[in-house]
Amino acid sequence: MASLYFTYSAMNAGKSTSLLQVAHNYEEREQHVLLMTPAVDDRAGHGKIASRLGIDRKALSFTHKCDLTELVRQEHKRKAIDCVLIDEAQFLTEQQVWQLTTLTDTDDIPVMCYGIRTDAFGSAFPGSAVLLAVADKLVEMKTICHCGRKATMSLRVDEKGNAVRMGQQIAIGGNDRYVSCCRKHWKEAMQLR
Repeated sequence: MASLYFTYSAMNAGKSTSLLQVAHNYEEREQHVLLMTPAVDDRAGHGKIASRLGIDRKALSFTHKCDLTELVRQEHKRKAIDCVLIDEAQFLTEQQVWQLTTLTDTDDIPVMCYGIRTDAFGSAFPGSAVLLAVADKLVEMKTICHCGRKATMSLRVDEKGNAVRMGQQIAIGGNDRYVSCCRKHWKEAMQLR
């Protein structure tokens, strides 16, 4: 029976690297994967998943308006899919997460989602919140704060390295805009008690 997985962490923990390794493992066994990424995150280019280690792969790009059940079913008709791998899953809509449960529950296709659970202001992304609530299996990947503690937060910084304390929930960026840190140092940077 297929399952819905959610692998989450703060930024810079290696989620995309792990996703690409899982794809390789399936393909090494002559199984077919469908790599997907939200169109909103085009840092690596449109329709591409890239790791900070320098490896990348083409992926099917989708918008928040896409019906993922139908999209995957169409791809499955072209070529049988053994697993769906989704990068930057925090950008899924609530409805899209429920669509993924249909793929696992009805179509018996495993779906593995990779993303961050909270935004730079400490609030859950809608897609991540639903994944945390309904995924069959949750996996936390770990990375570290500058102090050596486990990093659980992603701090948004400006071009001078100062904490950004308010703004839009979604601001695409990498090491130039975000620093992974423990909750203590995130709170200090956000000037919270």
